[in-house]
Amino acid sequence: VQLVESGGGLVQPGGSLRLSCAASGLIFRLYAMGWYRQAPGKQRELVATISTGSSTYYSDSEKGRFTISRDNGKNTVYLQMNSLKPEDTAVYYCNTQAGGYDYWGQGTQVTVSS
Repeated sequence: VQLVESGGGLVQPGGSLRLSCAASGLIFRLYAMGWYRQAPGKQRELVATISTGSSTYYSDSEKGRFTISRDNGKNTVYLQMNSLKPEDTAVYYCNTQAGGYDYWGQGTQVTVSS
């Protein structure tokens, strides 16, 4: 299983970014997917998840600002991030659990700063 994130970058407060995670090596439509983030000096934390049926879950701080979605035809999960705040600065990771294992991408850096 390989997960490859993209779409990070530097954005001003209030701006938007869309992260993508391309998955390979698994039957994508059969697996729930998630986005996590890790800020410097902090533990990795859950941002959002999406089930195989596209049910979604968001951590409280992201509700109303972030949207997770998936395109099973492209084996890709997205994270649309709006109204970004400096405290959203972190490395964002894609995740899935398959065959009893946790799989992670390499991460993509998101920096929110003026």
